[in-house]
Order: sequence, then structure tokens, then C-alpha cells
Amino acid sequence: MKVLVTGGGGFVGRKVVERLLGRGYTVRSFGRKPQPELEALGVEVHCGDLTDAEAVETACEGRDAVFHVAARAGVWGSWNDFYRPNVEGTKHVVAACQKHRISTLVYTSTPSVVFNRKPIVNGDESMPYGSSWLCHYAHTKAIAEEIALAANSETLRVVALRPHLIFGPGDPHLLPRVIESAVAGRLKIVGSGENRVDVSYVEDVAEAHLNALDALIAGKAAGQAYFISQGESVELWPWTNDLLVCLGHARIHKRLPLPVVYVVGGICELVWKLLGKSGEPPMTRFVAVELGKDHFFKIDAARRDLGYAPSVRMEEAVEKTVADLRSRGFGK
Repeated sequence: MKVLVTGGGGFVGRKVVERLLGRGYTVRSFGRKPQPELEALGVEVHCGDLTDAEAVETACEGRDAVFHVAARAGVWGSWNDFYRPNVEGTKHVVAACQKHRISTLVYTSTPSVVFNRKPIVNGDESMPYGSSWLCHYAHTKAIAEEIALAANSETLRVVALRPHLIFGPGDPHLLPRVIESAVAGRLKIVGSGENRVDVSYVEDVAEAHLNALDALIAGKAAGQAYFISQGESVELWPWTNDLLVCLGHARIHKRLPLPVVYVVGGICELVWKLLGKSGEPPMTRFVAVELGKDHFFKIDAARRDLGYAPSVRMEEAVEKTVADLRSRGFGK
């Protein structure tokens, strides 16, 4: 099978590429930068931008399946910063799949598409798309997921995956930023400190992508979206503190009420906009809500329809992640 992975050089995309190669598939990766490490594995690399329809079309040519993993992530930036790669980019991928008669498309989404500012406890796929968006990432990913799933047809089978808070060896963003903030004394417990969240180990997330491909080929799951996680929510702040301790850092003890942090986030956003500051503000309203409220989901549908079953125990996932973070200088 000939497969394209957009964002194949990224955190999740790289793991998907490795699994596809393990199956003996011919793999092509599409990304904005050269990827010599993938070329060394025998991957054909196409450099280009998702906003370039012609580049996306060329990358899709001759493929049997596409994994659309690439996206603009983050909580700060202009509407166009997110809309163009996430929405227009997805439109380009869908159009290219249709033009080249590609039969299967696995779209990497996010649970943030159902963000509604409220706690989410055991959410499932019946939840509507979000409202009262507090960041362009969540909003544009919801639009893009709708576009991808709307393209599902007899000739192009599409499925969307919503992995939550992905961590693991090689993580370039999530935990490194948390650790740096904690060590610098900037991170505080938001709210009661008892809120539960889902986390997803990167190896299992990658396996879920291949499960989704197999399901589509078998005539299952087409046109559907699925939440993906380790299947066991964690208390966010004790889990974070345990990671810090394992790395030789002090626990976080100071806490602030969620309403206070929410207001601070709003003020930071306003100041950043008025002053035209670059980079992300130290706090935003979206981050405040994510840090202070429950957000975890059932994965029953993914187990049933995709045959998804997290294979890495939480203890093992954390152990491997800590070892990797230590090797990269994040431990004492």
C-alpha cells in the first residue's frame, strides 16, 4: 500500500510513519521542512505547505491512503494563522484525495472540537461541536473536522480521531513546556486541583491511526469521529506533580481560584493584542479552563468500531516518558 502522511516529521506523524514502514508500506511524508531522518528510513519526503493546493495535490498523487496529521496548533495567533493551514489545508487534502481517487483518509482531530467552557465528564461522540470558542485552534479544527467527515463517500472513506493531551518520548511541546514553567515558578495549581483529564500515550495514538485505516478498509467507521486516550483519566495536578518529582523537581503547591486565573488570562490576551506582542501570553482564558476543569471522555466507540485498545500501561508510559525527558535535560 502507498500512503501519504502529512506532518510525518512531527511528534505523532513520525510514530505513524514508523508503524506504516513496519507493515512494509511505501510511505511519503509531506511537511514544510526537509526531513533527512525520515529519508534515511526510506521515506519519500515532499516539502510544501498545506495552504498550497498544488503542493498538496502533488503529494497525494499515486497514494492509496492519506493520514492528515499536520495542523497549526497552539492557543495564540491570528484567525488566519490557524484558518489557512487547518481549514484551507484540510480542504486541499480532501480535494486532492478526491481528484486522485484515494480510497481512505484518516484525519487527526482533537477533543477541543467539543470545547464549551464547561467541565466534560465521560463525554462521548454524541456531544455537539463546541461554542463560545476561546482559541482559534479549537474553532478551526472543528471546522476542518466537519469538512473532512462531510467528504466521506462510497469512493473516499473518512474517519476522524480525537486524541487527548498526547505525551511520550520525543514530546516537543506539552510536557517540556509544563516542566519549564514549573521550574521557573510560573505554574500554579488552577482551581481545586482535583480535576481529571484524559492523556494519550503517543505510541497508542499512532496505533489508533492504523486501527482506523484497517477499519475503513474493512468497511467500518466511515464518516465517524472517535475520542482516543489511555482509557483511564488522571487527576491533572497530582499526575503533573508526580512527573516533576520523578524528574527531581519540587512539587507545585501554590494554587489560584479558576475565576481569578480566567480573568488574568483575559487581561493577558488584551494586553498582547493591544501591544502587538509576539509569542503566547503567559495565560489565556482557554488554558485557564483546560487547567482548572474536568475534561475526559469515553473511548467505548473506538474500542468497538476500531478495535482500539491502549497497549501501554500508564505506569510504563510515564516511566518511558520520564527517561526520555531526563535524556533531554529536563531532569535534575
